Amino acid sequence: MLPSRGEIPNCYKWDLTSICRDWDDWTSHYHSLETAVEAFAGFQGTLALGGERLLAAFRAMDEMGALSYRVWYYASLQYDEDQRNNAINGRRQQVQILFARQQQSSSWFNPELLAIPPATVRAWMDASPELAVYRFAIESLFHEQEHVLDEKGERLMSFAGRVNSVPYDSYAALTTADMTFPSITLENGADITLSYGQYRVLLETNRSQADRGTAYRAFHGAYAANQNTYAALYNGVLQRDWFHARARGYASTLDAALHGNNIPTSVVENLIASTREGVEPLRRYHRLRRRALGLDTYRLFDVFVPLVDHDARYPYDEVWTSIVDSAAPLGPDYQAHVREAFTSGWIDVFENAGKRSGAYSAPVYGSNPYMLLNYNETLDAVFTLAHEMGHSMHTLLSHRAQPFVYAGYTIFVAEVPSTLSEALFLDLMLERARSRDERVVLLQHAIDSIASTFYTQVMFADFELQAHRLVEQDQPVTAEVLNAIYAGLLRQYYGDVIDQEEISRVTWMRIPHFFSTPYYVYQYATCFASTARLMRDIRAADPAIRADGVARYLTLLRAGGSDYPMPLLERAGVDLSRPDTVRAVTAELDMLVGRLEAELFPVTNGR
Repeated sequence: MLPSRGEIPNCYKWDLTSICRDWDDWTSHYHSLETAVEAFAGFQGTLALGGERLLAAFRAMDEMGALSYRVWYYASLQYDEDQRNNAINGRRQQVQILFARQQQSSSWFNPELLAIPPATVRAWMDASPELAVYRFAIESLFHEQEHVLDEKGERLMSFAGRVNSVPYDSYAALTTADMTFPSITLENGADITLSYGQYRVLLETNRSQADRGTAYRAFHGAYAANQNTYAALYNGVLQRDWFHARARGYASTLDAALHGNNIPTSVVENLIASTREGVEPLRRYHRLRRRALGLDTYRLFDVFVPLVDHDARYPYDEVWTSIVDSAAPLGPDYQAHVREAFTSGWIDVFENAGKRSGAYSAPVYGSNPYMLLNYNETLDAVFTLAHEMGHSMHTLLSHRAQPFVYAGYTIFVAEVPSTLSEALFLDLMLERARSRDERVVLLQHAIDSIASTFYTQVMFADFELQAHRLVEQDQPVTAEVLNAIYAGLLRQYYGDVIDQEEISRVTWMRIPHFFSTPYYVYQYATCFASTARLMRDIRAADPAIRADGVARYLTLLRAGGSDYPMPLLERAGVDLSRPDTVRAVTAELDMLVGRLEAELFPVTNGR
């Protein structure tokens, strides 16, 4: 039975008083936000009067934004402590209602600013250092202008919003509410129903290849039975994306997806091409797994099972000090921030009755970041902690260095510090590993992370791009066509390392991102590639290279959202348009596979 909230010692619970002292203080901030929302309407129709009026409007928006962080997170974080608390949930919903009013009160701002000639606004910025602070925010808004339609066009596009989510909503209903999960009988006679959670557990823990194969075929057979429906729903996604791209004058769906962050389409195309060229370390890893597991055949349902059994536990009070130690390469100031996070009430550590599941880092502007965990002493929990600490340090440095308007950052950059934090922690854990089995487990964790976060996500991006190009070229989209694309990608990425399994060609149907957020997954891979490139310098033997790499990385964290993601990464030394950046990932993987091979087969140690 889970402990109650009161049974958790205070040292393992976050202290939210840096957001609001108490509920009375929260109420005061809430009323201040209400007042600011109502007052903002007074700026409407005045922006063209001059730079001073525009500056005042921007500052008023910043004030609303800063207050929004406080009133939202004080209620939201307390609700996540125990989601059975209806009183706090009511306050949280109260904030959401106010946010809707806030959005309505400011919806006029962008169209009114865009109606002013850009040259006029730039002259105001040149004459006012205070307004010039908002230059990137203003220029990025004008960047969008070429794809903004006239009033009638925008009104028509707004009507399309009602149907945009229909393909995903239908997909979600088909895969959850209307899904009949198959049941199977294991070799030991046990019967099991293959919900997604049970399926994943079986593939990751069951040592019987026959059981894994039965589960794999039965689970994906449920998707294959409805493959024409899944293909029709995905065709709806593709046609919707092409409609929006054409209506707004984009050259392609990929161009439409990347334009907002000013990312060239060549970044995704280079990512895919360079990854295809660098699949040998991935194949080498799976050849090594096949050998280590002693399998005559090796299929996709064999890629998750651990190579060794290792049930080590990682107590939180030992782990957090190690995470502080692992931050040493980034300098004493950064390390002190990490220690402060652990010792100053920023983290809610253990599960309790009613607490929200999972983990996150909350970017509370004007306070410090807060981390929610459900720590259970497993290796996954350890790396989740390191991951979320990377997000928290990014937030901390960005908020302290940037004005409110640039305090946030895009997903294109966000996963860099989290994966880099994991990489630093892995280095330390491998150095301190107490046994050969622990080293094997750690190396497998790191390699599987690269395989799933980089190679698999690039393969997904490859599939998305090929599928979208079908509709752009007026080609038919059927289950047979989509299955053939995916089967071809499995061969291109895994070669003959994976033995063919006919049902594998339908496994694209179980990827929710395809139906909910197209052209999103590639960003996991670009972040991983950026991390690999940065770590090459941070690990360098030459002290000057190390110091320069650390300085560039910390500058990236402090930059927040003050520029488009590509220039921010380029200033940190990462050029995602160059194949060398992707090759840093393949080199990292090859190094890790070599270390794993030496642990598993120390005598022969050959490829």
